[in-house]
Amino acid sequence: MSKKPVQKKEPETTGHEWDGIQEFNNPLPRWWVWVFYLTIIWALWYSIAYPAWPMIKGATSGYLGFSTRANVAEDIQKFVDMNATLETEMAAADLATLEPGSGLHNYAIQSGAATFATWCSQCHGSGAAGAIGYPNLLDNDWLWGGDVETIATTIRHGIRSEDDDDTRYSEMPAFGDDYLEAEEITNVVAYVMSLSGGEADAAMADAGAVVFADNCTACHMEDGTGDREQGAPNLTDALWLYGDSKEEITAIVSEGPFGVMPAWSAKLSTSQINAVAAYVHQLGGGE
Repeated sequence: MSKKPVQKKEPETTGHEWDGIQEFNNPLPRWWVWVFYLTIIWALWYSIAYPAWPMIKGATSGYLGFSTRANVAEDIQKFVDMNATLETEMAAADLATLEPGSGLHNYAIQSGAATFATWCSQCHGSGAAGAIGYPNLLDNDWLWGGDVETIATTIRHGIRSEDDDDTRYSEMPAFGDDYLEAEEITNVVAYVMSLSGGEADAAMADAGAVVFADNCTACHMEDGTGDREQGAPNLTDALWLYGDSKEEITAIVSEGPFGVMPAWSAKLSTSQINAVAAYVHQLGGGE
């Protein structure tokens, strides 16, 4: 018994035709269409319920009142409340007697590290090794003193900061501005380099010793070891803030460096200042 041939049905079209090409009438599945409609409805609801539409000053807040900023602020406040007791103790702590390994000392190191990374690393580096013009905090060469309380004072009031009347202040003259002749500067540079064992012409260094005695000893002392009360660096230890080459030292003597460190008392709390001082002190160079 033979099968009847299946008669093929002509596909239904929409009636649209472009250059002989017809458009088949193949509607999407109804479930897909309804899902599409639901996404539109959900998007409209979301734009009303949550912050969405940009305005002149901010965006629409949404009737749910959701705010990521408020959530973050709530989380921050939660930890602030948790650490409130430690913060109070840190603000009142005697840094000189803060016992290493104690709970408060551990908190100071962790808090100080975070504060340092946020506010200090831009100049002193993430590892506190400094750079040209920015002191290395890992060694034991301190312009104003390296005990923990002195470090805290430096952080609190800054150096040559215009915003703090108690800032540490000293100024090295620009000896190239009609103070010394070019030959005198050349000679005193040779003498200064010889103080730390650098290579220098002996005759020039001898002549520079006279220039140094007449112009530099008031701050750097007769032996060149400096004076922390004035922030005058030790010139005998081969540690240089602005570079140790002949050209760099000549520029220092001629132009007079005038670095500025902000006074952080306006931006950091007493607890934060004490904590970052303790953190810096234990990095390896604190006295």
